[in-house]
Amino acid sequence: MRLTDDGAAASSTAETADTVQKRKEALLLNLYINERRIEDVTVLDLKGRIRLTDRTRGLHKSIRSLVEKGKTRILLNLSQVTHIDASGLDELVASCVTAGNQGGEIKLLHPTEQMREVIKTANLSALFDIYNNEHDAIAGFNRKVLRAVKPL
Repeated sequence: MRLTDDGAAASSTAETADTVQKRKEALLLNLYINERRIEDVTVLDLKGRIRLTDRTRGLHKSIRSLVEKGKTRILLNLSQVTHIDASGLDELVASCVTAGNQGGEIKLLHPTEQMREVIKTANLSALFDIYNNEHDAIAGFNRKVLRAVKPL
């Protein structure tokens, strides 16, 4: 390694270490989204961490965009999501509201035990239909919901 009189090589090494650290942090923060269709259901395969970052807001923006295009049946495949915090859960709730306001719904597929516990602790179990099997989740969108009607 060659050093200059002003310590440029040391600075370069520090910059490299800083760049590596930023990349590691990016890996922890990023949420990757892959969209696919099964019948009339849009499946979003998510990978990474769901917490309040620009990428999480990107998830809500993606869902809002789908709803605006009339794709209101959305299945979130969470099998490769490693973490969700309260802010990330807020984004999922906002996404459910967005879809619900247009007559749609969002279902969850393969949430981890940690995610299930966060949902349960936040008393949101009734908001989310949770499935362990993709076929059952897709079929769940076609299920007729019977609502109780108040007697006259």
